[in-house]
Amino acid sequence: MRDFHLPGRSTVLATNAMVATSHPLAAQVALDLLRAGGTAADAAVGAAVLLGLCEPQMTGLGGDCFVLIQPTAGAAVQALNGSGRAPAALDAQALRDRGLTAMPLHAPEAVTIPGAVDAFCTLLDAHGRLGLDRVLAPAIHYADEGVPVAPRVAFDWAEDARVLQDAARDLFLFAGQPPRTGQIFRAPGQAEVLRRIARQGRDGFYTGEVARDMVDSLRALGGCHTEEDFAATAATWGDPVAGGYRGADLLEHPPNGQGATAILMLNILSHFDLAALDPLGADRAHLEAEAAKLAYDARNRFLADPDRTTRLAHMLAPETAAWLAALIDPARAMPAAAPLTEAIHRDTIYMTVVDRDRMAVSLIYSIFHGFGSGLASSRFGINFQNRGAGFSLTPGHPNEAAGRRRPMHTIIPGLLRQPGGVDMPFGVMGGAYQPCGHARVVSNLVDYGMDLQQALDAPRCFAGPEGMQIERGYAPAVAQALADRGHAVSVPAKPLGGAQAIRIDHQTGVLWGASDPRKDGCALGY
Repeated sequence: MRDFHLPGRSTVLATNAMVATSHPLAAQVALDLLRAGGTAADAAVGAAVLLGLCEPQMTGLGGDCFVLIQPTAGAAVQALNGSGRAPAALDAQALRDRGLTAMPLHAPEAVTIPGAVDAFCTLLDAHGRLGLDRVLAPAIHYADEGVPVAPRVAFDWAEDARVLQDAARDLFLFAGQPPRTGQIFRAPGQAEVLRRIARQGRDGFYTGEVARDMVDSLRALGGCHTEEDFAATAATWGDPVAGGYRGADLLEHPPNGQGATAILMLNILSHFDLAALDPLGADRAHLEAEAAKLAYDARNRFLADPDRTTRLAHMLAPETAAWLAALIDPARAMPAAAPLTEAIHRDTIYMTVVDRDRMAVSLIYSIFHGFGSGLASSRFGINFQNRGAGFSLTPGHPNEAAGRRRPMHTIIPGLLRQPGGVDMPFGVMGGAYQPCGHARVVSNLVDYGMDLQQALDAPRCFAGPEGMQIERGYAPAVAQALADRGHAVSVPAKPLGGAQAIRIDHQTGVLWGASDPRKDGCALGY
């Protein structure tokens, strides 16, 4: 239980349904759709599309999504891959011939075909009840009428706006400047796109005038995208990958997502008695940092398009974790793993919904970096993701860029199963931090017995491409102890990620919702 003398928030409890998102308007829309008889899938899609307007620097129709869904209590969890592919004409050798050694970040070469819209339609076809027109109505309303810019959104918008180019500057700047908190953001072009999707389904986005606008805009910027690339986009169903940790089971989206990295991290950490350590001490932070370096190195070597990921079983094998754990020196930091891409980003949205029938949806939706590629379509204002920056240009690498291939993705939805009939859809936003964030939340719950809100609130640290970043919630003595072990310690300008979670107690029927205070959002139930 939290200390009620101190600022904080309580876990939200309800019995019928629950939603947790990073923005209050989206949480309310999801709850309204649930009360109207919608499923968790209806509520998740309605809220996710709205988040593209509430947090346009984080996500939007030009992005991708991954989903884990448990249709009913005890049912098998399904994974829906809503990540788009590179245009058919993308050629790594041609990029290398231009002198490139890494994928560009804010250029048409980094723009993969948006996959989220097809995935949303696929998810509703399989598990929705209300229909696209009803589900998209709130987002259409807010696209027309506008959304007040929230405090954390304004903070991120100001930092990310420097990448905006051409048409995107007109769409996302106010008289050439990022908006202030409370200013109204409208997107009438996107409202029209949503109306077409509501009437025509996925074809309203991937064919006809909307697709032509995206293709023409990208080709005018030097892209190789075609209308055939857009028309061919299709989400795919699959099975999650799973791993155990001290009696709990963590389910993650399979490659091309990086969820296996979180499982490998926990497999490595299982060789240490974390429960005997101070949860906010240097010893735990050091072990987590070293496990992350080793797990991320494996990620960079093995994870790619599912058709090209051939060593997943090796990555998740117990003997692999045991061998890696033996490399950790409790008193000394090892060099950091080379990042998959030079770019650092922490931009995405995650949300989870559980309905009265205990359908549970864990959904993450992103345009990769802040405002993605910084490019947008000229007519309808679709902001393009830059997921292609996740490709490698190393010849023969499993994740080498190529036409019709999906890049390794950082976004990962999760679901934790604990003893006693408890399921927990959850996610931790934050780019590269996400696997480490999943491992930390699981450890907070399993090793330290924190309640759900405490597990999200607790200070975080991350040994990533920028060194050992620790939030200000850590004591100065911890920072010094980590520096003494060889970590390059710094305090990040932004907090590390943001998280949402719902704990489903199937025995009592109670839902426990938690929302990270690092974002503007909340958990709501009824």
